Amino acid sequence: MMKKMNQFWMISTLLFLMAACSTEDTWLGGNTNPSSTTSTTTTTTESNDDNSQTTTSADDVMTGVSSDGDVNSFTIALNKNAIAESVTVDSNDDDYIENTTFDKTITITFNTDGQASVSGDDAGIVTINGNDVIADNTSEEVIKYVLTGETDNGFFKLYSEKKQAIVLNGVSITNPDGAAINNQSKKRTFIVLNDGSTNHLQDGTNYNDATEDEDMKGCFFSEGQLVFSGSGYLEVKANCKAGIRSDDYVRTMPKANIFVDAASGNGIRGNDAVIVTGGVININVTGTADKGISTDGEVTIDGGRTTIITSGSYLYDDDEQDYSACAGIKADVAININGGELNIKSTGTGGKGLNCDGEITISDGVVRIITTGKRQQDSKGSVSPKGIKADGNLTFKGGQTQVRIEGTGDGTEGIESKGEIVIEAGTVESYSYDDAINSAGNLTIEGGYVYARSYNNDGIDANKNLYINGGVVIAEGGSQPECGLDAAEQYKAYINGGTVVAVGGGMQAIDSSSKQASIAVSVQMGTTIGVLDGTTAILGYTTPSSNSGSSLMISSPAFDDGSSYTLRAGCELSGGTTFYNLTTGCTIGSGSQSVDTTASTSVGSSMGGMGGGMPGGGGPGGHW
Repeated sequence: MMKKMNQFWMISTLLFLMAACSTEDTWLGGNTNPSSTTSTTTTTTESNDDNSQTTTSADDVMTGVSSDGDVNSFTIALNKNAIAESVTVDSNDDDYIENTTFDKTITITFNTDGQASVSGDDAGIVTINGNDVIADNTSEEVIKYVLTGETDNGFFKLYSEKKQAIVLNGVSITNPDGAAINNQSKKRTFIVLNDGSTNHLQDGTNYNDATEDEDMKGCFFSEGQLVFSGSGYLEVKANCKAGIRSDDYVRTMPKANIFVDAASGNGIRGNDAVIVTGGVININVTGTADKGISTDGEVTIDGGRTTIITSGSYLYDDDEQDYSACAGIKADVAININGGELNIKSTGTGGKGLNCDGEITISDGVVRIITTGKRQQDSKGSVSPKGIKADGNLTFKGGQTQVRIEGTGDGTEGIESKGEIVIEAGTVESYSYDDAINSAGNLTIEGGYVYARSYNNDGIDANKNLYINGGVVIAEGGSQPECGLDAAEQYKAYINGGTVVAVGGGMQAIDSSSKQASIAVSVQMGTTIGVLDGTTAILGYTTPSSNSGSSLMISSPAFDDGSSYTLRAGCELSGGTTFYNLTTGCTIGSGSQSVDTTASTSVGSSMGGMGGGMPGGGGPGGHW
């Protein structure tokens, strides 16, 4: 697609600058805005004593950056090791088992070589047939059931009108004909993983035990809420349906350690919600179009460490007339990440990390996402891999988010919103084939640290207005006509604050009403550039060597509209703080060439074509 650039002017300037340079390795061009309202004077000089060093450096604007700069290389694997967590009981929250008083404890011991046994049941609540155990509490008592022992052909089934607890104390239950635990109670059920215990649940490949009048939707199924606590370990092997499934909500507390391996069905599904207050959660999903965590409501992650790997393929839903693919987390209403650590890897065609029909908000914590699948498209529609996809608005308020898309093809985007994207704080890093960050609506950056690199499309692409009001932003696009920053043709891009570096084959016009000045030059890829105000170093930046684009724009709070600044190419940077290939608070050493150029609130070309690409690269009407 065409971008907002005057290609003839850019090529002419480029040829002139290449001819003017005395070195073949490094070259710089002057301001690439032919329509700038501020006059520009460009002077090219050879390296000499005058540009060999600086005596002072500007304030370091990146002293608070927390990124380790590894969006291109980080890995994700299941990790069952416990983490240090404490439990702070909220006396007003009924999900804390500490707030419940139990009237009775019943212990059930499964026995592979014989029949299960029961103790503590003085009211005949439990009935046993081999290792098929059914508890039916019709009393007003709140009962704690302790399960221990082992069976390869049995189950535990529960009926109750009261809340209860199921304590897993070194129990192993395999039911070849259905769910290992089937809780028909619609009341809250506490699942306690007894300290130091290892517990195993496994279902069969067919649910022969299922009846028409009762649901059995997973290896561990419950009609009511499931709240997991304790510091033991639970492993769930799901062969037919979901691993852990509640027709209400599922919640995990700090110290719980759960591994779900689902060959068919979602890993964890709560119809109303899934809440991770804490704990270590590992989910491996291999079924077609299945999800690691799924809900019709909201997913909330407040703490702990959650790792999800999905590897299933896609499918076409004849009823929905749409394609569906795997996702680490899928929510219909909202996804809220307030803390903890979330790691997602999706390897199947069209696979996604976070996928929400509503809004996604990341306020704190660490989020890492990798997708490796490709795009599927035919006459029926299409499905594309995405790191983060929100049909509603997407907001970053803090934390660290890293997204890497390794698959290729249109629509393989890192971060996408069909609404608006707002980055208020935190660190957001995205690397992808298609747009690294893409919004159908306005895209606003108020603060934080943003690294957006696309090796075939735009770094940051807004299909309405683009506002950068603060923060540190690196946006790297592909070869011409792709841009580092891009706004749709009928809309505008504004830079009102922050430290901004954008590079690509094309250049987005920055509106003259912007409050902060910028400079724009042509530059060879793989070049280290220092920006100076006289002898004061402002910043240093190394252009990516793998991009074939040559348009570079830099904006800084240190720039004054109409003032001249020196760009030094081929220089060495020392000291300061580095965020990817941008360094501030540094000393700029000698270079092979320097250019004096004038800052302006309006840079880039006022001429343009189609502007930003619609989310997914497919325009309206696409299925994702």
